[in-house]
Amino acid sequence: MSIQTKYKDLVTIGCVIIGSLLCAVNINTFISAGGLFPGGFTGLTVLIQRSFEKYAGISVSYSLVNFTLNAIPAYIGYKTVGKKFTFYSCVMIILTGVFVEILPTTNITEDILLITIFGGILQGVALGIALRGNASSGGTDFIAMWISQKTHQPAWNYILGMNAVMLIVAGYLFGWDKALYSIIFQFCSTQIINTVHKRYKKMTVFIVTSDPDIVIEEIQNTTHHGVTRFEGIGTYYGQPRTMLYTVVDSMEVKGLVNRIREIDRTSFVNVTKTEYVEGKFYQTPIE
Repeated sequence: MSIQTKYKDLVTIGCVIIGSLLCAVNINTFISAGGLFPGGFTGLTVLIQRSFEKYAGISVSYSLVNFTLNAIPAYIGYKTVGKKFTFYSCVMIILTGVFVEILPTTNITEDILLITIFGGILQGVALGIALRGNASSGGTDFIAMWISQKTHQPAWNYILGMNAVMLIVAGYLFGWDKALYSIIFQFCSTQIINTVHKRYKKMTVFIVTSDPDIVIEEIQNTTHHGVTRFEGIGTYYGQPRTMLYTVVDSMEVKGLVNRIREIDRTSFVNVTKTEYVEGKFYQTPIE
């Protein structure tokens, strides 16, 4: 195992631990205090827990329900998304369950709107940290990653739509005010994740350079993306110039631009957001 691989694994483990702890704190504080239903299988677990407690008088373990619900999505993730990604996601599921059981339940505030907004933000930060470390909280995250792999687009807003079905059930059983506040909670969480998680976001890079061959080699070696080359004349000095066009993952942009500027200090680089890509596009596989 290379040093780089060991470093990546250590980063992933750290992200998983921090993400699990934040998720558990959120469940035992904001979610519990507000009677909210978070998105995904975490929310479904909470819904099942409260249903058993209200209608059967039975207290069900969070860990037991959550582990059971995640069994099938974890298998799907293992087969379709990535083995290492699924493994670390399962570790996060287990750690979150353990932290929920051992951490105390506390009420930070009684203001339901503050609970909803800051709980959603904390949930988004927790999941965003996990995703940046190449892991997830399981459940619908596996589904979202699978959809993203197929479409090469972020799928978190689709998951928000899927969660609406669960909230309709929760609203019918426990009151529509909790369900409606949970929509705000999930919206805040989704927006944070969309901001933090950049894997399926694309950026278009235009480079005007006088050393195109070296720059092309650097782009292809570091990103594995193709480059389109245009020859032209710079009108300011009237000198021949080459414009290179490529589309890369947003996570690759900063490092790539820095390397291009090191190679050719006279280069001019323009980076723009890409809304949609059609055609062959190399996507770094999830391990």
